[in-house]
Amino acid sequence: MSRRSTRRQPEPLVDLSRSVHCHVVGVGGPGMSPIAYVLHGKGHHVTGSDMRESDSTRILAAAGVDVLIGHNADLVNGADVVTYSTAIPQSNIELIKAHTDGIPVRHRSGLLASLCAVSESIGIAGTHGKTTTSALLTHILVQNGIDPSCIIGADVPGLEVGARVGQSSLLVLESDESDGTLDVLPLSHLVVTNVDVDHLDYFGTFEDVQQCFVDAVMQTTGHVVLNSDDIGSVPVVEAGLSRGNVTTVGREVGAMVHVVSTQSVSDGLDIVVAVDGEVVRVSLPLLGEHNAMNCAMAMAMARHLGVSFEDSSRAVKTFGGVRRRFTERGVFNGGLLVDDYAHLPAEIEAALQAAQSHPQLSGRLIAVFQPNRFHRIAAMADAYANCFQQADVVVITDVYASGTERIEGVTGELVVNAIRHQHPDAHIVWAPQRSDVVAAVAELVASGDICLSMGCGDIETFPDDLMGSVQ
Repeated sequence: MSRRSTRRQPEPLVDLSRSVHCHVVGVGGPGMSPIAYVLHGKGHHVTGSDMRESDSTRILAAAGVDVLIGHNADLVNGADVVTYSTAIPQSNIELIKAHTDGIPVRHRSGLLASLCAVSESIGIAGTHGKTTTSALLTHILVQNGIDPSCIIGADVPGLEVGARVGQSSLLVLESDESDGTLDVLPLSHLVVTNVDVDHLDYFGTFEDVQQCFVDAVMQTTGHVVLNSDDIGSVPVVEAGLSRGNVTTVGREVGAMVHVVSTQSVSDGLDIVVAVDGEVVRVSLPLLGEHNAMNCAMAMAMARHLGVSFEDSSRAVKTFGGVRRRFTERGVFNGGLLVDDYAHLPAEIEAALQAAQSHPQLSGRLIAVFQPNRFHRIAAMADAYANCFQQADVVVITDVYASGTERIEGVTGELVVNAIRHQHPDAHIVWAPQRSDVVAAVAELVASGDICLSMGCGDIETFPDDLMGSVQ
């Protein structure tokens, strides 16, 4: 598959310099609710529908968005534009009615592009770390008196539905490559955290993934911040250096922003960063050395936007983190339960490293992993063979579909077999159903242990299920 065939084609922009009526199909979804929130906050008339009520729909309704539960073709009447995400089928009755009535219909990416067109947009892209870096940059700007809007695809403390409406022209935007959204965003500035193997069902090859980020760098009109340590980012960094107006960040001395050292401490990380002969010490209240790079890249972009490294370092001391990024959820049998969104091998390694540095770990580290998406596991099950080495016990459950079609023979046991093939002495437990996972971990966890459950599916409810099993 060539890059030409995978590239999403841009849709005509919606003129958001004037007030429009936008109807959002699936308004409670994590990718749609922040768009609805920001559009409403910017003075547009926003209506939305969803199949079920949720915290997000309640927050939007309280903010003034006209939310209706259930889909009804008449809901699009009077709309200037109807928007939807990749999760919404084209057979949706509201989309059909909009097409029939000649109402402009835009994919989520088209609305984001339209927002970028009327903003000084800062895209945060990359395979890992987008959400944390987006949230860190937003926090730094706000704490330094800059008033940005933001759209982040996660629950961030202090941000309703992962969004913020500011009075400045700045828009911090988590920019996802998985469905071609990054292809069509007219970004003013860009951060690329790293580039790794993922979404091969969309891209076809890793080279096409890399080319997506190269294209994004070359299309960005302003400043670009890139990871000079990351092997997958080599062509992206080369493209950035060729265009200029770039800052490289890395642990190697040649990086423009040099992460000199990182030390895990009881409440997070102590980071030393050097830039233009200036050395700054940063206390970041997040565990995991990977967050040092996320922080340094956010600070590098903030510096371009007028915030000194000293002022950024003061701001990050009060950063509250992101939900499902190494979130402590409770205690069971004296063991600490931690939940994390990690679902790719590099993310799993990083989360386990963070757990190993946790001051409460005096026993075993138990990893619970829910593989995600049938096509992902079919393509890269073997890539998970070595990422659990820091864990004493690994519990693997079955694949969470995330809307993908089941593939015959593709189960979580492929990951189990990959680990066992490389590490025949590893303590691996195959627990396909949630009840199996609860029973297995209830037998395993003891005082001083950390149980780290990981995945981007419904594994986030596992700590609750485990703690509820003794009631």
